[in-house]
Amino acid sequence: MEAFLAGFSRAPPRAAVAVPAARGPPRHSLPLFHGRRRRRPSSSVVCMAEPYLIAKLDSAEKAWKEMSVRLADPDIVSDPSEYQKLAQSVSELDQVVTTYRKFKDCERQLEETKALQKENENDPDMAEMIDSELESLSNQLAELEGKLKLLLIPSDPLDSRNILLEVRAGAGGDEAGIWAGDLVGVRMYQKYCERNSWKYKPVSSSEAEMGGYKTYVMEVKGKQVYSKLKFESGVHRVQRVPQTETMGRVHTSTATVAIMPEADEVDVVIDPKDIELKTARSGGAGGQNVNKVETAVDLVHKPTGIRIFCTEERSQLQNRERAFQLLRAKLYEIKLREQQESIRNQRKLQVGTGARSEKIRTYNFKDNRVTDHRLKMNFELTSFLLGDIESAVQSCATLEQQELLEEMASSIGVAKV
Repeated sequence: MEAFLAGFSRAPPRAAVAVPAARGPPRHSLPLFHGRRRRRPSSSVVCMAEPYLIAKLDSAEKAWKEMSVRLADPDIVSDPSEYQKLAQSVSELDQVVTTYRKFKDCERQLEETKALQKENENDPDMAEMIDSELESLSNQLAELEGKLKLLLIPSDPLDSRNILLEVRAGAGGDEAGIWAGDLVGVRMYQKYCERNSWKYKPVSSSEAEMGGYKTYVMEVKGKQVYSKLKFESGVHRVQRVPQTETMGRVHTSTATVAIMPEADEVDVVIDPKDIELKTARSGGAGGQNVNKVETAVDLVHKPTGIRIFCTEERSQLQNRERAFQLLRAKLYEIKLREQQESIRNQRKLQVGTGARSEKIRTYNFKDNRVTDHRLKMNFELTSFLLGDIESAVQSCATLEQQELLEEMASSIGVAKV
């Protein structure tokens, strides 16, 4: 499957969640499969696949057949590891091949019906029946075309990873800290985790003087966590009368959210020479151990200037492991962002990366409204802050699909030239 999809020159793969969004008029359909436009059911070829893509799909079907035969090879069967890899490859291509075969069969039926239409041009009753059949086949072909488009988008290998979610107070003084706390603490993200049955746990935090947090990092574990929360990266702006405001004036504040997929040691290599590590007493709740023993860890990565202070765990060893876990995730995020930026500059395409500088939402308390600037959609604020953000997440996934299809169509055009 990966070898087949590698033929498309495109950005690093992302999620392809086929969920319809409640949006405005959709963008024009892409020239992945195209032919003469359909004016009425009895038009000529309704949908003829791009030859370049037909070659790719034929190649996938051929590879699937060859691997299916090899699964019965005694040498393969006797090697559990090799058999499992081959069976996985066959399984990944199953849906592509099945859908492509349905597409070809539907196309064949359409051609036969069109030939029948020419033979019965002078028979009104037959013509009406044939027109009805052509319309049905045309709809089936269009549906299969859409499925093939989505199947040709590789899934993001990071989608299944757990994440570290970091919220930082931005502009707005004390209110920014309170807003950061609303996002990650008693409100939105923890509630959303609970709705998805994900486990979450604080990793590091720095409380603000008037409430909330200057920074807050929590670990989120569960099924397909990154595939959903990756769309939350960016600047979240709030417009409301702060708790600290005595004159009743509306203030604008911001908080920055970063979604970092957990990085393994093989993903990011950290040179011990680049680390400056100090210990301190944690203080606060936790018994005499945290107050008398230096369990807190203060870690600085000298090349990037990243500083991490971990106090959440009860032992120095646990806090040290947490600090390095967060450092690896931050360095991995930088690496991914640089790759995305490089590809975007090469393609000159504005594909949303969730960069921190991008303002993604405004939360307006006066009008009880959340505006997602990427989607140009509004949501009800009260339920949104209680973790009901699934509709926005799925709409972002749909928008991403459209952008990836545009990239694919563009790369196909380049390949043909």
